[in-house]
Amino acid sequence: MAKRVAIYARVSTGGQTTENQLVRLREVAERAGWDVVQEYVDTASGASRSRPALDRMMADARRRRFDLIAAVDVSRLGRSLANLAALFEEVRQIGCDLYLDREAVDTTTPAGRALLGMASVFAAFERDMIVERTHAGIVRARLRGVRFGRPETGDGTCEAIRSLRSQGLGINKIAAELRVGKSVVQRIANEMKEEAHGSQA
Repeated sequence: MAKRVAIYARVSTGGQTTENQLVRLREVAERAGWDVVQEYVDTASGASRSRPALDRMMADARRRRFDLIAAVDVSRLGRSLANLAALFEEVRQIGCDLYLDREAVDTTTPAGRALLGMASVFAAFERDMIVERTHAGIVRARLRGVRFGRPETGDGTCEAIRSLRSQGLGINKIAAELRVGKSVVQRIANEMKEEAHGSQA
């Protein structure tokens, strides 16, 4: 029985076309004796993460509408190792095979399945390196005196806020007058309320 295949093509700008990708994958399918069930095409995605055709294809894969997904190269399917590994793992769990023409990856073969497994290893490595670089960057910044978290409000500013608030001025008016954030004024106003309640208790 012929394998049922879904063809996926994508371009990242409106000036490009997916026609070359589709022609190539149709030729591969014909030569292999695959039955093309559906062609899914995303165009002009640019920096957007939205890829509706890919989402539809994965939904159809879960419904077992086809046995194999074919794309011209791995970059069509994802923008990072982590993203690709997640997609590969979902494809594996569904029980669908994957064909990537340029990389000569075909998970119907043992070599293709091995390459797919390696992608997950590299994705985990990429995540670990990102975490490590982030932590190292924070340590270097702290050594240079960079402070993290909410900046402290000077005593003079606090007293001015308290004074204006006790005169009945509103949060927005005080913030504009002293050129501080409304959240700072609100915080000190709340503290004043709590102090007032405490003294009445």
